[in-house]
Amino acid sequence: MYSLAFSTLFVAFLIITLLLRFWLASRHIRHVLRNRGTVPAEFADKIPLAAHQKAADYTVAKTKFGLLTLAVNSVVLIGFTLLGGLQWLSQNVYQLSGPGMTYQIALLVAFAVISSLIDLPFDYYKQFVLEQRFGFNKMTRALFFADAGKGALVGAAIGLPLIWVVLSLMGQTGDLWWLYAWLVWSGFQLLMMVLYPSVIAPLFNKFTPLADQALKQRIEGLMARVGFASKGLFVMDGSKRSAHGNAYFSGFGANKRIVFFDTLLARLAPQEIEAVLAHELGHFKLKHIVKRILMLFAISLAFLALLGYLKNQLWFYTGLGLDPLLLPGQSNDAMALILFMLVLPVFTFLLAPLMSLGSRKHEFEADAFAATHTDARDLVSALVKMYEDNASTLTPDPLHSAFYDSHPPAGVRILHLNRAN
Repeated sequence: MYSLAFSTLFVAFLIITLLLRFWLASRHIRHVLRNRGTVPAEFADKIPLAAHQKAADYTVAKTKFGLLTLAVNSVVLIGFTLLGGLQWLSQNVYQLSGPGMTYQIALLVAFAVISSLIDLPFDYYKQFVLEQRFGFNKMTRALFFADAGKGALVGAAIGLPLIWVVLSLMGQTGDLWWLYAWLVWSGFQLLMMVLYPSVIAPLFNKFTPLADQALKQRIEGLMARVGFASKGLFVMDGSKRSAHGNAYFSGFGANKRIVFFDTLLARLAPQEIEAVLAHELGHFKLKHIVKRILMLFAISLAFLALLGYLKNQLWFYTGLGLDPLLLPGQSNDAMALILFMLVLPVFTFLLAPLMSLGSRKHEFEADAFAATHTDARDLVSALVKMYEDNASTLTPDPLHSAFYDSHPPAGVRILHLNRAN
């Protein structure tokens, strides 16, 4: 009875989610195309019509591609769950590996490999067809596959020990395993914040110290004004992969570093770069980073506690097309992890607007911080250039934006900054 109810609930949420996402995407496409012919008045003297139309076409192409990806992922989800794909995989892995921890890790690895192989053609198409069509792709095919290979090796080197620890906790520490796993996961996340800038990121990109001394002095002056200490200013060879530009800071504690894409430095004036960095520093000084980390920890604790309950419920497995008793004497912990990762997005999508709302609030606050410590007009001009260079639509559908966008729409954001002048 419970399994049938859960199956029905899962299918209902999946259908609702799919219908909502397709409806939002269709609204977005229609809204962007409806406004394709005219540059919004507030940008009319800053962005050419051709660039505005390119952004519209790029947005529509990405949205349609997203719908195709969503449809395929939904079929894969049904295949793994209700159609018995995960059951079939677990039986075959069990026959090859035998029982115990080896089986559990092998099942997770097999699932990860199959998922990556399904994603690979879509990643390839996005890079070498979609991004290429609009002039953004700078990556060679050799680099694409080299990145994929390095990513798999790094993922295995980091992920396999973490998986072993989590599975060991699930099997040996009783009903509160989820609390111990959460402590391990939280510690792992903090460790990655320390290691990523200096150990992992350089495996994929080249980072060189900022050579422009005048710009460096300008940035150091900004950091002194706002009270930010950095381990260094670096330029990343983003142009090796993409024409898109950005700036960010990474790391934690004394390991913080500021990174500029070389594409960004080539496009913006020094005062505009300073204003963009002031926005990024605003996230740090206003404790947005700490708030996001704490929220991540709280959400992960709640989800692990939920998994701690679900993994012992027979209906959780049978309601998703699996028989957890098919392999006698074998723990279902790995299967529970996979099922949870598969179905969680179906049940949490309706919470997306809340996450987006919080993120946009932080973006407004960081803009206000930048306007306090630099000239707001410089940030406006920088944003306009970035909108044009990245082919970001100036006319997103408001409801689609509310669901998905972590940043405010261009017109709203510029309006807020102009009021700060």
